Amino acid sequence: MILKFDEMELSHLPAFKGGEKEFAANMFFDGTNRIFKGCLIPGASIGTHTHDDSCEVIFILSGKGRLYEKGPAAEDLPEYKDVTAGDCLYCPKGHTHSLMNPDSSESDLIFYAVVPKQ
Repeated sequence: MILKFDEMELSHLPAFKGGEKEFAANMFFDGTNRIFKGCLIPGASIGTHTHDDSCEVIFILSGKGRLYEKGPAAEDLPEYKDVTAGDCLYCPKGHTHSLMNPDSSESDLIFYAVVPKQ
């Protein structure tokens, strides 16, 4: 199967998962798995959420952003990390994360993501 994201309808999701501003995405969903091309404008974010029954893999295509991640154990300390084009981010099942494009950014944060149910 070939997914042509630029030919898919663009969804505008304000305050996605409690995030700031709007998350825009061309999204494929087969009833179980999600695969999408996403965009966060400067100042936008995907809110902090936990992957209880899935993991997520994100490939940063362009721009610079900030990743928040935390493991499932109480002693796991939350971390913030800078991300940029070429980075691959992995959020395992049971972990918590969010992705943001800082207000200070001069460009959109563009990425592909895969969220397979487990």
